[in-house]
Amino acid sequence: MNRKMRLTLFDLDNTLLEGDSDHAWAEFLIEEGVLHPAQYHAKNEWFYERYKDGTLDIHEFLAFQLAPIAGVPRGQLDAWHADFMRRMIRPMISPGAAELIASHAGALTAIVTATNRFITAPIAAELGVPHLLATDIEEVDGLFTGRPRGTPTFREGKVERVREWLAGLGTRFEDYESWFYSDSLNDLPLLERVTHPVAVDPDETLRSHARERDWPVISLRDP
Repeated sequence: MNRKMRLTLFDLDNTLLEGDSDHAWAEFLIEEGVLHPAQYHAKNEWFYERYKDGTLDIHEFLAFQLAPIAGVPRGQLDAWHADFMRRMIRPMISPGAAELIASHAGALTAIVTATNRFITAPIAAELGVPHLLATDIEEVDGLFTGRPRGTPTFREGKVERVREWLAGLGTRFEDYESWFYSDSLNDLPLLERVTHPVAVDPDETLRSHARERDWPVISLRDP
């Protein structure tokens, strides 16, 4: 019998990172004086709590999160992002992330994240993960419009986007022995789709699901 190919998928925020890159980006822009604290901080925290309790409206959130980069020249955005990587993201990378990623060498690997591609593409490159499925942003004449493009990579959207990606490679889920690593209850649809779901520093809802289903629970953080 032919051995199946291997597919490994990683969530990003609060999984490979000890924090949320979406949330951190808004806080970074507040620190830079791009966003007004009184207008954005409380709303940023409110959306983050809705994500954590599983009630986030992804389209409402994307309208909020993408508005500050709409129409901003790419050179300015890239300069901000380079500073964002240095100050906020590199210190946030989980201590065990590199070892976990390396343990799946030889597999088809991807980060699958609801956070938009502008924020996450440099992070995926930093982590050495070759493929990224992230929420895409509409562009017109080289500028972001502030609107998402296509299906947001969130909840069931993660399953849909992975299926589309695999179809583009001429394969299906069923062709692979598959792993998915995540911290969040929002990722239950994809966790339930793979061969080997793994809860990583999970929230309480996911921890309970993992316990009931006898899924492995691991930590990538310092003890």
